[in-house]
Amino acid sequence: MGQTLIVTAGAGRVQRDGGAIEEIHPGDVVWFPPNEKHWHGAAPTTAMTHIAIQEALDGKVVDWMEKVSDEEYAK
Repeated sequence: MGQTLIVTAGAGRVQRDGGAIEEIHPGDVVWFPPNEKHWHGAAPTTAMTHIAIQEALDGKVVDWMEKVSDEEYAK
């Protein structure tokens, strides 16, 4: 059912599987389609506050995957 991020403060990064790292800022809205592997988090030197919205299907909201390594994050 996908996930929507609304950035409320600070700066962050998102990356879709196989894609480039994208910078996100307050007011940005990012949508990830269902089953799209991705990660999101704060920028290297700035905290980020965001609202994450995802709907539940049969009581399940999200499948958490492996953590992003420091090397992947720093690319």
